[in-house]
Amino acid sequence: MSIAEVPKASDLIDFLVNKGNGVKGLSQMGLEIVPQKFIQPHEERLDFTQIVSSESIPIIDFSNFDDPKVAESICDAAEKWGFFQIINHGIPVEVLEDVIEAGHKFFELPVEERRKYLKENSPTHTVQLKTSFSPLAEKVLEWKDYLFHIYDSDDDENTKLWPAVSKDQVLEYMKWAKPIIVKLLEVLLERLNVKQIDEPMKFVVMGTLIVNLIHYPVCPSPELTAGAGRHADVSSITMLLQDDVGGLYVREPKGDGWIHVPPVKGALVINIGDVLQIMSNDRYKSVEHRVIVNGSRNRVSVPIFVNPAPDAVFGPLTQVLENGEKPLYKQVVYSDYFNYFFSKGHEGKQAIEFAKL
Repeated sequence: MSIAEVPKASDLIDFLVNKGNGVKGLSQMGLEIVPQKFIQPHEERLDFTQIVSSESIPIIDFSNFDDPKVAESICDAAEKWGFFQIINHGIPVEVLEDVIEAGHKFFELPVEERRKYLKENSPTHTVQLKTSFSPLAEKVLEWKDYLFHIYDSDDDENTKLWPAVSKDQVLEYMKWAKPIIVKLLEVLLERLNVKQIDEPMKFVVMGTLIVNLIHYPVCPSPELTAGAGRHADVSSITMLLQDDVGGLYVREPKGDGWIHVPPVKGALVINIGDVLQIMSNDRYKSVEHRVIVNGSRNRVSVPIFVNPAPDAVFGPLTQVLENGEKPLYKQVVYSDYFNYFFSKGHEGKQAIEFAKL
């Protein structure tokens, strides 16, 4: 199929979403330029003159995570940067490599196989094939596809219905990642005077774990497009595994510049989401970030979004406000916040306005 055969936005959406070809299908056409629907306005393209090469987000050695200095480094990074990387976290390198490889293998499947996991075809609601960010709502599409998983536990009956080519690798990765997520949340919440993550708190800060295999196909016009537009996550925290291609940029703490987050072998990128910014009453910062795509290599990344349960209610913690500090945010039902975020395209830090008093 040539691009001339998918000229209108409605036909393009049908090709990408309804027929399940995704951006992968476009990438395989040998296009010389991307369809208009993927071309970002000038102000939303990464301006390479704004890249701040003199700064980088902190890299924290997690091998001795009981050391108070490590906890202090994590909380300081969450307050200043909203982003940091952890190394020596204990997840074997082969587990990390295998889950990245699983992402490549799933998107190398024939479209007939991938299509089985579209929303209307998937054997379980816990796994779905998606494209772009919110393709029916956004003005400009993003150059990516992803396989979305809701993770409950390794023995959840639903996981047996996940794609055979990637299921075991995703489950093995989650088995190792979950204890690290718990430890990070314990450290971050302790600075907010939360002494332990009991069941009600667990329901709020990590009631839902979502893991995605994101595939950014080779792009004929990487300078015109975005793998992910400017946004902040609506998670408590996000744990991201990058491959070696790179492309993640983070807003500098003060100013309009962008900092590249280079892939570090074996490292995990951690960032604060809106939920923890709200719960901390702005002590911790969720920070804008974006992803650019590559003109010669496919890129795979594996984020774990650590979210509240859909019906969890969150707002500034009472432990944060106990000294008389005024709340900056109202109490919000997480599903309302999540649905608002996906009701339009990526818009930087706009989603958090939904919760402001």
